[in-house]
Amino acid sequence: MTADPDCVFCKIIAGDIPSFTVFEDDQVFAFMDINPVNPGHSLVIPKHHSANVFETPDQWVAATMIGIRRLARAVEKTLSPHGINVLQANGPGAAQSVFHFHMHVIPRGVDDGLTMNWGLNPGDMEAIGKLCEAIKGNLD
Repeated sequence: MTADPDCVFCKIIAGDIPSFTVFEDDQVFAFMDINPVNPGHSLVIPKHHSANVFETPDQWVAATMIGIRRLARAVEKTLSPHGINVLQANGPGAAQSVFHFHMHVIPRGVDDGLTMNWGLNPGDMEAIGKLCEAIKGNLD
């Protein structure tokens, strides 16, 4: 496991910054967001410091996803929301605010006013097909 002494999430894992811990195990740490967009907004972070999904080793991404499912099930059972968003952001264009790979569980209401959903606007099928082939060419 790696840590960054300047990372707020690494400090939370270490206990240097207090948190409302939901659960933790050898690989992940789950806690409540103290700036929640809705009640029950919580996060799962791996106990391995890396800035984003691109830099995070597969085993830590997998452990985080297992933790997300565990947390989402508990939030669902506790709050019975209309839905739950599982959100992960990478880089400033996606509004990533803490550069330690993490995922959010956000309980949702039908009319909660959040704008994380987008409408369905048909795309250019030819352009989508060409982009699909370009992306396939860059798979690892």
